[in-house]
Amino acid sequence: MNHIVYMSRAVRPLSDQDLQELLSQCRRDNAQHNVTGILFYSHGHIAQLIEGDPAIIEPLYEKISLDGRHSNVTQLVNKPIANRSFPDWSMAFHPIQAEGFHALEGFFLPHQLPATPESLTIADALIVDLVRQAVFGADEPTAV
Repeated sequence: MNHIVYMSRAVRPLSDQDLQELLSQCRRDNAQHNVTGILFYSHGHIAQLIEGDPAIIEPLYEKISLDGRHSNVTQLVNKPIANRSFPDWSMAFHPIQAEGFHALEGFFLPHQLPATPESLTIADALIVDLVRQAVFGADEPTAV
């Protein structure tokens, strides 16, 4: 198994509806291909960690990197892992409209982010926390 971590910028702000559609697409596709991970979105910043069989996630990353919804895709990590750190696909974002946020199943506010999984190496945990800070800002607590 491998995991890949990347960051990018949305070419336009994603609405609550855009994010709900993305969540549905990711849940469907990832379940079909046994891909897990976490996606962060806030104020146009995107960061994602995907994990699974390298034969699946390498072409998936290539497809993601060519997706026209974002630009400046920068791969931060691509390496083998022994175990999954994110066995359930999750997405986090800072809501565009707070009142619409509560209707979005499977999303949570930055202050509700789960702790960084203990299965990550120290270096990978630091990368995940740096990604959180890049997406949510330095005021958000980090958990290693």
